[in-house]
Amino acid sequence: MARIGLQLYSVKERCAADFFGTLDEVARSGYEGVEFAGYFGKSSKELKKRLADNQLVAAGSHISIEQLTDQLDEVIAYANEIESPYIICPGLPEPYRDSADAYKRTGELLTKIGKKAAAANIAFGYHNHDIELTQFEGEYGLDLLFAAADPRYLFMELDTFWLEATGQKSIDWIHRYKDRIKILHMKDMNNLQELRNVEVGSGIMDFHGIHAAAKQHGVDWYTVEQEQFDKDEFESIKESAQFLHSLR
Repeated sequence: MARIGLQLYSVKERCAADFFGTLDEVARSGYEGVEFAGYFGKSSKELKKRLADNQLVAAGSHISIEQLTDQLDEVIAYANEIESPYIICPGLPEPYRDSADAYKRTGELLTKIGKKAAAANIAFGYHNHDIELTQFEGEYGLDLLFAAADPRYLFMELDTFWLEATGQKSIDWIHRYKDRIKILHMKDMNNLQELRNVEVGSGIMDFHGIHAAAKQHGVDWYTVEQEQFDKDEFESIKESAQFLHSLR
């Protein structure tokens, strides 16, 4: 079964105040790994030790397209030093996605980035929001992007919340992209009208079905991300972890 991780953007304010203390609490909340959204000034050596102290592993890092194009060598080196298997582009500015041709050019660019990452034994992925489900020439931008990119060098980190916010179903897309999906962002919603992000398993999304599809195609990580809270963040992320463990 997929391992259970947390995208640390979920607790970004806590990370900014006390990054290592937050990692300690995440480990106590039932997570096996963490996906980074910044390193908060910590060296790779310091971070690797704190992860090991907490029996956590690095489960990828979200890195902006600007950093990927301007500082790729440094990005790859840091990821290797903390033994992170993935680098993920978390989204794109409008010029990279404002037409079918733009998506095709971006797919080619991401292939080049992914090829360089692969040479360092790191897999490179792309994380969707809802904007990539805009259609151009009758096709979804997300499909255009992945059609243009070499599957050897770009995997999909499918965000279940943002996909289903558009009326699509995660299960369908998992079966569509199969083993090209290495990570699922497990995010639940209260309803399709308010689109409020809630603890995994407490909303309307079919995570039992999502799990069955993901298991069939060998997804590596279920990574929780929550952006809205009605209770203490640590209580929320613990509930999501408990639900995902219950699927095992």
